[in-house]
Amino acid sequence: MRATTLETSTALEPVLARALLFQMKRIRFVEEEIARRYPEGLMRCPTHLSIGQEAVAAAVGAVLRRDDLAVGTHRAHAHYLGKGGSLRAMLAEIYGKVTGCSRGRGGSMHLIDLDVGFEGSTAIVGNSIPIGVGLALAAQLRGTDQVSCVFVGDGAIEEGVFYEAANFAVVRRLPVVFLCENNLYSVYSPLSVRQPPGRSIHGLAAAVGLATDHGDGNDVDEVYVKTAAAVGRVRAGEGPCFLEYATYRWREHCGPNYDNDIGYRTEAEYLAWRERDPVMLYERKLVAAGVFTEAGIDVMQVEIEQEVSDAFRFAEDSPFPEPAEAFEHVYC
Repeated sequence: MRATTLETSTALEPVLARALLFQMKRIRFVEEEIARRYPEGLMRCPTHLSIGQEAVAAAVGAVLRRDDLAVGTHRAHAHYLGKGGSLRAMLAEIYGKVTGCSRGRGGSMHLIDLDVGFEGSTAIVGNSIPIGVGLALAAQLRGTDQVSCVFVGDGAIEEGVFYEAANFAVVRRLPVVFLCENNLYSVYSPLSVRQPPGRSIHGLAAAVGLATDHGDGNDVDEVYVKTAAAVGRVRAGEGPCFLEYATYRWREHCGPNYDNDIGYRTEAEYLAWRERDPVMLYERKLVAAGVFTEAGIDVMQVEIEQEVSDAFRFAEDSPFPEPAEAFEHVYC
């Protein structure tokens, strides 16, 4: 897409820039509201929040077409919303209601919206990787130009299934983009205790034969431009790609709180990443460039708050599944 000049060479068209800011702020507000309401005890499932990582999901969702396919990780709220998944259905699922996207059966880690090509997320690390590759194989066999996007975290790269699936994708030149959000930790273990010094995740992917790129996952412009280039290459039949974006989750591994006090990461590290808040930085950038005014951002925030309030009300007011439903959809 043609670029204009906001402040950097990767600045995007104002209409797209506004859409990216809206999506990032929307994802942020949804998850902050989940965290705020979680102690009420009505969301009876674990939640893995991606507050601080909004730029990747927002940009990737903007690049992909509606009929493109995507699978998420256990930390999938942002992936699902970025792809266009129903907010009402997601929140109803977290509340265990029959109007949820999995009819209240799966909770936060089992999100799906086939209408927009979000084909599911899973609680098992690496479990969605072969599914996403299988979706790419199906698209290739059907002769469509759809692309499959497989979201993974840095921990999933240490699962054998990644190498098996990636190798198959390379051999078959499948239309798949592996999208790695490297937030530095697999639960409480940093990369330094899981990988030798000097090894990069995108380097591992390149060794399998994937075309790779990497960048700043807190710079939504950069994520959009690099992802658009990779998706264009894949859609043109040039084979699979692997993208690694450096980012950081603010909250605890699982749950609504903060966990800097338990010793696996420092408060100083956390605060350094907070200074690189992707939402705040992009908001400031667009205001400075004249793409937005402070008043315009206030209007956007009100619109987001109204949508989110409606979605929570829908989730809380929806009924629970009937007990007999426990025996349905057990076998395909």
